[in-house]
Amino acid sequence: MKLHDLRPAKGSKKDKKRVGRGDSSGHGKTAGRGTKGQRSRSGGGVPPYFEGGQLPLVRRLPRMRGFVNIFKTQFATVNLDRLNERFETGAEVTPATLTEVGLIKSPNHLVKVLGRGELEKPLIIRAHGFSATARAKIEAVGGSIEELALPADRPRRGRRPRPL
Repeated sequence: MKLHDLRPAKGSKKDKKRVGRGDSSGHGKTAGRGTKGQRSRSGGGVPPYFEGGQLPLVRRLPRMRGFVNIFKTQFATVNLDRLNERFETGAEVTPATLTEVGLIKSPNHLVKVLGRGELEKPLIIRAHGFSATARAKIEAVGGSIEELALPADRPRRGRRPRPL
């Protein structure tokens, strides 16, 4: 047997039904669409959400409320337990070093340190924001904090950095 000898199984392939090709075909005249009515016309039919005149589900549900603040400052967040795993005692933690160890995607993201978990070693942490619990835990183990300034010229819109 060769590649050119391969054929589909007998009866597995059917010809396309050709409708509207004369009465003797069995699918002539109205071409299987019935007589008159919305579904018999070209372009006819109802949209998927149509419920026979009943108020559709999409109109019965309440609309989205509120608004999206396009001027919101988005931070990439890092928790203390993750810093504990990735950095040695006395290491300097900056957005660039966080990118190197894979905790944030880009060194250009604004970084906020959150207080989940315990910090067991003193670190020098430079970030754009700190939660109150993170600040307290870092200083409790003898680490230091330096808050970086928020850039004034950064774009206001855009995707939020994905938290890890």
